[in-house]
Amino acid sequence: MKKEKKQSYLMEVKELIQPVVAKLEAIDSKISQGKTLRPEYYRNEDLKKVFGLSNNTIIKYRQTGILPYTRLGDIYLYDSGKIDKILRSNES
Repeated sequence: MKKEKKQSYLMEVKELIQPVVAKLEAIDSKISQGKTLRPEYYRNEDLKKVFGLSNNTIIKYRQTGILPYTRLGDIYLYDSGKIDKILRSNES
């Protein structure tokens, strides 16, 4: 009787974790294919954290056209693909 309960319990646990395992496998396959998991758009806070830019530098780069952006109300959005292009063009 105990063996049957144990097997039943294990089957329930297996069913519960299966969706998590599937999602982890999907993430792993994306990483394995060389695709990075990055946002489509950065916000000011992202630029500060990821690239170490200050508020003043971000504003200066926007005003001088170095940093392309889209404005949505009071929020500035920066296309990560365009930023990648800028970074690649500045490689030495």
